[in-house]
Amino acid sequence: MKVEEKGHTVTIKDTQGDTAAFLDKITANYNTFKEHNIIIDLTKHENVTLQEVTSFLTLSNKHRIAKKSFVIAVNDFDFNDAPDEMTVVPTLLEAHDIIEMEEIERDLGF
Repeated sequence: MKVEEKGHTVTIKDTQGDTAAFLDKITANYNTFKEHNIIIDLTKHENVTLQEVTSFLTLSNKHRIAKKSFVIAVNDFDFNDAPDEMTVVPTLLEAHDIIEMEEIERDLGF
């Protein structure tokens, strides 16, 4: 697991290719990240399944309730399959853009 902090956002990248173990590590270390917006970087994974993406749903909901953004970046995925309450994008640039838009919405009271 590789963690990069940039301003109010933390990008967490899986370095081992095991999504379940990666989720366990993030969950175990969640208190370290809870004050930041989170980007889960799965862009180096191939053939990410819907089940793997939705395994982050509980953590995503918990983070969004705390008024922070939670975005998953994953290549080669049918984004229409992702649950509406999750934000899943194809690139890290789009993930950062989504977080900026959500920050503006929160500042404006939406």
